[in-house]
Amino acid sequence: ACWRRVKAMEAAGIIRRRVALLDAEKLGFGLTVFMQIKAAAHDADWLERFARATKTMPEVQAVYRMTGELDYLIRARVADMKGYDRLYQRLVAKVPMGDVSASFVMEEIKETTELPL
Repeated sequence: ACWRRVKAMEAAGIIRRRVALLDAEKLGFGLTVFMQIKAAAHDADWLERFARATKTMPEVQAVYRMTGELDYLIRARVADMKGYDRLYQRLVAKVPMGDVSASFVMEEIKETTELPL
């Protein structure tokens, strides 16, 4: 009965995919960085280049278009500061940026993929 419900939710698109949650630190990705991006331009071409660039970078876990002072927020996992610098250099080489700043996670207090159902 449970398996039928899971299959029905998959068919309805409620369950998009099944994944394994890995320990990033044990795999050598111990540093989480949030990159705050201000766009260099606000046109379709820039957005397409930015989306294409970030989608091809395996360290980038999430990209959000935001309201307020910044335009985009990126969450990425890297090994260390050198790993962040390599990610930053690759990104700015692919897409011109207005401004990039970064904040580094010192402690993960809560991280989940669960929805409050």
